[in-house]
Amino acid sequence: MIMNSPISHYIIIVIIAGVLSVLLAIYAYFKKTNFSGMNMFVWTSSLTALYTFAFAFELASDSLREIRFWVNIEYMGMPFIAPCSLLLVMHYVGLEQFTQRKIRWLLFVIPAITLLMVLTNEYHHLFYRSFYLRPNVSSPLADVVPDIWYYVHGGYTFGTMFASLFLLFSYWKKTKTIYRRQIAMMALGISLPMTGALLYVLGMVPLGMDPVPILLCITSLLYVLSIFSTGMLTVAPIAREHIFESMRDGVLVLNLSNQIMDFNSAAAQIIPALTSSTIGKKLEHIWRRGAESGAFSFGLDPSGEHEQELKWIRGKETFYYRVRASDLLSPNGQIAGRIIVMIDVTEHTLLQNKLRHLAEIDGLTSIYNRNYFMEKSRELLEDARSKHQPISFILFDIDYFKQINDRYGHSLGDFALQHTVNICQQTLDASAVFARYGGEEFAICLPKTTIAEAGHIAEQIRKQIAENPLYSAAKAISITASFGVTEAVDEAHVPLEALLRDADDALYRSKHKGRNSVHLSNGEYLHANE
Repeated sequence: MIMNSPISHYIIIVIIAGVLSVLLAIYAYFKKTNFSGMNMFVWTSSLTALYTFAFAFELASDSLREIRFWVNIEYMGMPFIAPCSLLLVMHYVGLEQFTQRKIRWLLFVIPAITLLMVLTNEYHHLFYRSFYLRPNVSSPLADVVPDIWYYVHGGYTFGTMFASLFLLFSYWKKTKTIYRRQIAMMALGISLPMTGALLYVLGMVPLGMDPVPILLCITSLLYVLSIFSTGMLTVAPIAREHIFESMRDGVLVLNLSNQIMDFNSAAAQIIPALTSSTIGKKLEHIWRRGAESGAFSFGLDPSGEHEQELKWIRGKETFYYRVRASDLLSPNGQIAGRIIVMIDVTEHTLLQNKLRHLAEIDGLTSIYNRNYFMEKSRELLEDARSKHQPISFILFDIDYFKQINDRYGHSLGDFALQHTVNICQQTLDASAVFARYGGEEFAICLPKTTIAEAGHIAEQIRKQIAENPLYSAAKAISITASFGVTEAVDEAHVPLEALLRDADDALYRSKHKGRNSVHLSNGEYLHANE
């Protein structure tokens, strides 16, 4: 064979394609990845290499017998490439359930029969009706006259390749831009040899030589480009994206600069500002449009984990999310970015708030109950002592409340309690802890307040209650209340229960002195109705 002939050049290109396929197979075999279709990729590359090298030896052969031998070797690889590619695509788009062993073997039935037909063609001629040397050529080239199984094999091969392309293009619109380049590379890698094979069958190629091995060289180059530019074997393929999209929790992927690299549909529902145009933008630019709670830091802190609960207002609705940030590590263990997960805890938070409300709030008056008052007052008392600040307590109850119930009924008695609470709330500031202590008795904790100041507040409340009767359908009902006030002395370290007993004793003196009065635990009084 003349080394500068077109066939020699063709052989060199075919061998290059085979070498690339071998290198791809080796690289994929030793590449550590979670991609379930990796084995199919190795098989596809290996079978392509076998077919390509055998074809190169066919072109370099000097006799029909030698050509026939290498053609048999070619068919040990070539018929199986298309179904392997289909299985690879099925893994890639997340159809692993259709790649189980029984289904997988069915795809290789016709290729196996094709191989058997080629090896035994001399006995039945169902694949090649005739196999002969091409006349009037400088180098030995074989021509064939196909028979029925040749067309069955061709139809099956084209069918599987069309199925692969259909699956890839059907997922084109469903996937994000970051994966579309991979789809394009795979689709081009499949469609090029398919087009070449069609042109070969139609007799539209130069010198009548099969162009598929040359095109497989281009396919190998595309795969190499895809591997090193888009991370084809390392970046999560579409199958993982579907898991990503099906998650109920919102997920955002950030790079080291806090730029948004990816997000799922759940995240877009939580943050409507997340659109395809936000890819590459800083998260801070859209984050605070809905979050009401304090700042949530997305800095890459050494701990690698950060969690916070946020109140999120979307339209007229309020949602609660547990936001968890964690480091995204590259294969070498370096921090590559951040993953933000937003877990919807609205239902849990609302239930928790309801239970807390039931545990802390009096159902009739909507102020604190006795248990919460005692718990909160202990905290404030300890805080006041540690800071050497005054703190005072007021106990009071409605005078002759039993007579109101007996004369006007319990419903009006409930209104009397609510009426009294409304008057108190108009006088007390936000720092006061106001609670229903029991029945018609109420308690007030006043941080940073001396006994004299607390006595003055009690007197204001007493006066307001006395001057604002409760109006019923029948008549105006006068209501009065009696008060007892005490202060925690910093040096004494008297427990809360003892302080409340002192206030209760002062309240008893108010009752004993004729009610509708304020007495202090130090013996003073501000008003007495004797």
